[in-house]
Amino acid sequence: MPNVLYEKDGRIARIILNRPEVMNAIDLEMPQAIEEAVQCADADPDVHVIVLSGAGSAFCAGYDLKSFAETEGPNRGVQDMPWDAMLDYRFMWANTQHFMSLWRAMKPVLCKVHGFAVAGGSDIALCADMTFMAEDAEIGYMPARVWGCPTTAMWVYRLGAEKAKRMMFTGDKISGREAEDIGLILKAVPAAELDDAVEAMAARLTSVPINQLAMQKLVINQAIEQTGIMQTQRLATLFDGIARHSPEGLNFRSRTVSQGWKTTVRERDEGSFDWTQNAPLPRSTR
Repeated sequence: MPNVLYEKDGRIARIILNRPEVMNAIDLEMPQAIEEAVQCADADPDVHVIVLSGAGSAFCAGYDLKSFAETEGPNRGVQDMPWDAMLDYRFMWANTQHFMSLWRAMKPVLCKVHGFAVAGGSDIALCADMTFMAEDAEIGYMPARVWGCPTTAMWVYRLGAEKAKRMMFTGDKISGREAEDIGLILKAVPAAELDDAVEAMAARLTSVPINQLAMQKLVINQAIEQTGIMQTQRLATLFDGIARHSPEGLNFRSRTVSQGWKTTVRERDEGSFDWTQNAPLPRSTR
């Protein structure tokens, strides 16, 4: 099965992340497949709006750490030292631009989040024009604690500096309800009402001419683009590579190889490991 599905439903195009067995974790092919689906929708004269969602139990659990972190030896995400920063940048910049196809699309993009939109999955969700979440779904960028920097940088554009710092300094996950309360997403609803909320908005947009939708999106997007979003994303993408190849990042990777990614991610997220010293923190300091 393809890792991204594309379906047309009247005036609505549906893009579905389709790796449910791993909570739609991002592999090497998924970013480009997302952009190709966006291009199909953008080129279709009948499509007014795009709905982006995930199959299975979650929207997207981020990059597939079993592929990029747990497997021993170099790969597209982790090189042997000394590492080539531009080789890494080329790989991750391509992914950033694939995700940003959601932002650049002429058609409005509605993102529907259930379960999780975390790490790289949050990058995808926050590139949409309007994001809906189940109240009990969770969103966050946990690799901000070690081993990552959100390459699309959409947190600051949606939240402003102080709230973005609160999320990036901690790497915390927050619920859909809190995400709406702080202005990160458009709306959070009970999980049983999520489909209906997204479909109601999509139906509302289908009654607007495509050219009107495109003009409003371009006007609003250019206001953000004038602030220098591309320069911010270039820096974030470079820092993401540095984070994976810093001493702490290499310690994180080596621990995933020896202990498995579930244990290592738990230690990262709960703050029980000192990545500089490459050793568990004493209980008194946690």
